[in-house]
Amino acid sequence: MIGDILLVLLGIIIGVIVGFIIAKKLMTKELKKNPPINEKMIEAMMSQIGRKPSQKQVKEVMRQMTKYM
Repeated sequence: MIGDILLVLLGIIIGVIVGFIIAKKLMTKELKKNPPINEKMIEAMMSQIGRKPSQKQVKEVMRQMTKYM
């Protein structure tokens, strides 16, 4: 009886761990394929706050964004 309960709990724990690992890999793959922000979006955001960004500034922001992804 207790052995059966432990097996069920062990199965649930293993399932959660495996599910988390698979979900993390899929999300990482999807974000690399379709990044959430691109250079045009950065230019548009900077223009909305009243700055005309140079290409160097846009590249620097992109570098910083990909550094933390």
